[in-house]
Amino acid sequence: MPHREDDGLFLESDTDEQLLLNIHFNQKVRIHSITIKGPEEEGPKVVKLYTNRMSLGFSDADSVPCVQQLDLTPKELAGEPISLKLTKFNSVTILSILIDSNQSDADTTKVFKICLAGQAGDTFNVAEIKKQEEQG
Repeated sequence: MPHREDDGLFLESDTDEQLLLNIHFNQKVRIHSITIKGPEEEGPKVVKLYTNRMSLGFSDADSVPCVQQLDLTPKELAGEPISLKLTKFNSVTILSILIDSNQSDADTTKVFKICLAGQAGDTFNVAEIKKQEEQG
């Protein structure tokens, strides 16, 4: 079994339910979807995404508006890709993911996998944006 599909491997918050990940890319990227996999009880519920913030910390996240907020359902935690707003995730060099709460208000939050889908570069096709808007 590949490591990325092994639910025995996970990231867990230490003192409360919040987790903050800052992902730096080597070049600009366009991100069109994210997959977050976690357990039904301790898996992420409210996830806030920030782009191109050089050094986002927990205190900064409270004062800076997020680019997109995700309210995850247990079905989405099973590995369903979640579409992102293409215009907001164009030319991304840094993606910050704040997991603000979990499904059951447990003391800690667990994440099995985070997968980003997109492509390198900073151009986008307007037809793709219209297609995504029509789909919901």
